[in-house]
Amino acid sequence: MELTGARVLVAGATGVLGGLAARALAERGARVALAGRNPVRLAALARDLGGCPARSFEACDLDQCSALGPWATRVLAGLDGVLVTVGTAGFGAVEDVSNEVAGHLLTVNALCPMAILRGASSLVSDKGFLLAVTGAVADRPRAGAAVEHAAPGLRTARAPAPALGTGTGTGTDRTTPSRARTTPSTDRADSMMGRDNARTDIASYLAGTADYTASKAALSSWLGVLAAELAPRAVTVLDIRAPRLETGATGRRAPGRPPALPNEAAALDAARALLDRITSA
Repeated sequence: MELTGARVLVAGATGVLGGLAARALAERGARVALAGRNPVRLAALARDLGGCPARSFEACDLDQCSALGPWATRVLAGLDGVLVTVGTAGFGAVEDVSNEVAGHLLTVNALCPMAILRGASSLVSDKGFLLAVTGAVADRPRAGAAVEHAAPGLRTARAPAPALGTGTGTGTDRTTPSRARTTPSTDRADSMMGRDNARTDIASYLAGTADYTASKAALSSWLGVLAAELAPRAVTVLDIRAPRLETGATGRRAPGRPPALPNEAAALDAARALLDRITSA
């Protein structure tokens, strides 16, 4: 998609990744409308980008989220794309995470992006795009879990853990916008470091992230269905499986203590990769 003159809503613009993406979009000639939680940072970014439209919203207010698409369509006189980088972190063993924290993670990481894209889905132009950042954790929600099929005669099976940064799904991009290493298959990963070591690595990576991972996986599944529904209009739905980025998310006040996490990738590189993926769609 050509970005010069494209009308794009950036939701999450006051976060590190969203702010970088908004600046990169403007540099490539896009007309942007900004939405973010922090009104001070939002106003400063809008000034830096030549006084572009800006609107604050709360991720936990789903009505505000769903109203962003119609608002952007009005102030930009149309809508060619939506980029959602909203998200929050929270950690802890399953038995230690409160229902309040679990609900907050699901709302901010899944229901908020869903509401934003739902509100924009009928307004975005044909051959436009809808993009949300899920995360590499969305690839590994069932590492080692037993799956019981409801159909009679089907045996319980261990669900294989997909490799970091890979995935499947018609109409949904599962690429990783970074230099992060990807592995074509779990079998290859097991053969490289031993099956037991691979399972240990997966377990240590996922430990303490059950509710966080579930919220990201929920959004990813929803995006896959949205892609199929919008396929007749040639609207590209992008599910960006970003690795852990240098955004300071785990350094901010978040419930629980972060587990051992992979090294951070540069957020600026990720922002540039987002735009490269959009232009190649």
